[in-house]
Amino acid sequence: MGKPIVYGADYSVYVRIVRLVLEEKGIDYELVPVDVFAADGIPAWYFEHHPFGRIPAFEHDGFRLFETSAIARYVDEAFDGPALQATEPRGRATMNQIIGMLDAYAYRSMVWDVAVERLEKAQPDEALIAGGLAQASKALRTLSALKAPGPWLLGDQLTLADLHAAPIIGYFVKVAEGQNLLAEFPDIRDWYARIAARPSFVQTEKIG
Repeated sequence: MGKPIVYGADYSVYVRIVRLVLEEKGIDYELVPVDVFAADGIPAWYFEHHPFGRIPAFEHDGFRLFETSAIARYVDEAFDGPALQATEPRGRATMNQIIGMLDAYAYRSMVWDVAVERLEKAQPDEALIAGGLAQASKALRTLSALKAPGPWLLGDQLTLADLHAAPIIGYFVKVAEGQNLLAEFPDIRDWYARIAARPSFVQTEKIG
């Protein structure tokens, strides 16, 4: 099989999720830069890979995919390496529930409403940040309630749920408010410290 191609930018949380899955599976891949915030717009050629112009997109031996969760599941199932999905139905359902919860309720609040607003705006919207922190607190409380005993979110097995959560929380804790809120949930704080130390996480960290 040929080398998989990931289209996207190293600053992207969702591109990083796909890269984490590839790293954990031990798969060599190519990252083709696509900057959706470029001054001259999204490259016209890229819409052949993602009709909505979002990142990431993925290609493997002529097979194209977009949407992060679809890519992650394909990589886990199509390649050798450690299994990253629970095998029994309830574990897999919980994994999918965590991923869905993060997408629907955590990503926007943690990344855009708090971290990006604080890091990149000359005059941050404090009301937006406050609302984001309230939503982030609810998401972390829910994640803590869903977490199984053991090192990872589903217990002893590292799964796609961990690899989905890590980049979102990793962006959130770039700001003091994120670090302080995470500290209120010791089980998730300790889980994050554990996954942030993994080679896959270090390898996919954006530099600069």
